[in-house]
Amino acid sequence: MRSRTSIAPRVAGVIAALLGLLVPLLSFATPAQAAAAGLHIQNGRLLEASGNDFVMRGVNHAHTWYPGETQSLADVKALGANTVRVVLSDGHRWTKNSAEDVASVIAQCKANRLICVLEVHDTTGYGEEAAAGTLDHAADYWIGLKDVLTGQENYVIINIGNEPWGNTNPAGWTDPTIAAVKKLRDAGFAHTIMVDAPNWGQDWQGVMRANAQTVYDADPTGNLIFSIHMYSVYDTAQEITDYLNAFVNARLPILIGEFGGPPDQYGDPDEDTMMAAAQQLKLGYLAWSWSGNTDPILDLAIDFDPARLSSWGQRIFNGANGIAATSEEAAIYSAGGGDTTPPTTPGTPTASAVTSSSVTLNWTAATDANGVTGYDVVRVNGTSETAATTTTGTSATVTGLAPATSYTFAVYARDAAGNRSQRSGTVTVTTSSGGSPATCGVAYRVTNEWPGGFQGEIVIRNTGSSAINGWTLRWTFPDSQRVSNLWGGTATQSGAEVSVAAASYTATIAPAGSVTLGFTATKGSTNPKPTAYTLNSSACSLS
Repeated sequence: MRSRTSIAPRVAGVIAALLGLLVPLLSFATPAQAAAAGLHIQNGRLLEASGNDFVMRGVNHAHTWYPGETQSLADVKALGANTVRVVLSDGHRWTKNSAEDVASVIAQCKANRLICVLEVHDTTGYGEEAAAGTLDHAADYWIGLKDVLTGQENYVIINIGNEPWGNTNPAGWTDPTIAAVKKLRDAGFAHTIMVDAPNWGQDWQGVMRANAQTVYDADPTGNLIFSIHMYSVYDTAQEITDYLNAFVNARLPILIGEFGGPPDQYGDPDEDTMMAAAQQLKLGYLAWSWSGNTDPILDLAIDFDPARLSSWGQRIFNGANGIAATSEEAAIYSAGGGDTTPPTTPGTPTASAVTSSSVTLNWTAATDANGVTGYDVVRVNGTSETAATTTTGTSATVTGLAPATSYTFAVYARDAAGNRSQRSGTVTVTTSSGGSPATCGVAYRVTNEWPGGFQGEIVIRNTGSSAINGWTLRWTFPDSQRVSNLWGGTATQSGAEVSVAAASYTATIAPAGSVTLGFTATKGSTNPKPTAYTLNSSACSLS
């Protein structure tokens, strides 16, 4: 899980200057490399055994805390991911994942045609976090799994330890990292090994950047890739592109092994540049995290439900330079010809449960020789399409629609090889004018605040005797506040006016019941509360 208190503040100018001084320390030499046994590094690039370039596009999944959520691997694949980074524990801090469990995870990754990055999370913040374990202990855990991991070099990357050093004496990161790499190589591991940066993964003091060549040269196989975690330290395009280009120019392999976009009390990460730069430089990225995060702002899917992507999840999977648009399946899964036949066309969807902000669509299933893994629902506007939602079933509820508006929808089917069917026929629906009449109360509070931003909560209460089925909440901010991320609904903002349409799981409010919205927003020097709210055009009392 992400530690929201582990990211040290920094003065941007000082860090930029420090990192600028470190660039010349990166050498352009690369060591002689052993014959490829599977995924491997060559000239600073991650390649498959076949020589095909492999660019990771995927997510992190908190398996060690949610071992029962095995469907998640199929779900992220259905949304287009080609890689999943799986959180494990070596037993130092959390319950140890057994060899049998790890073997099962690998088998499920392979069954879902995903490359599997396995990481030990217990090392997080060592030197600053008292409960953290060492890289040496993590290396021993991997050695104990050697029988499970040997032979999986085409499918598995070993990420020795997550964020294995905090902000206390980060220079201490280098020697233990080298020692852990050598320990695994001495034990006979031929896999590509991934190493995370210090400073809780963010390397804001430049230690990994300055010592990357030394660490890389210590691996006799040359099959080592560096992982930078980009959160609030990386809030400008210059910082992001400077860091990534330093490695690329030095022909040192790197990916963004974790990153977040929603702002927090430490700043507002520039995820647009992270994703655009990764695409331009052909570098991998793995978003944090699929679901179950302690801070729901960073959940890509709400309650592990792929049909309930958060705004962060929509950004990662369906936004510009996102997974759906840029991910390519590993060639190992289609070696020898593979499956190139798309599924049959799904049936034309039918619409039901139309409200002012949502509609439920149903369609007849497509068929495929190797199985349909998911469906993409799109909004059609003339010759253009916009992603609406994805699902593994034959029905989906599309939320965030505007009242009294006409929409046209269609469906595609996808199989395990990533083949996509022809588009189904279309259905056109018109949303209702405002949902059911509402008798309501609204409670608003600020739950956290920092310079330039804050986190808020809104509780909507049904004070009437009938259920509210479908709703749109509106208010006006009294100052310069602007919503940047919201969960529990879909927000739009024009000037100071905010409109939130219900999500599928908050659309119905029973009599005397309530739903809760959470959001983050930017602000100026003051942060006064809104003074009035309407729900489906009815005024709400303040509570």
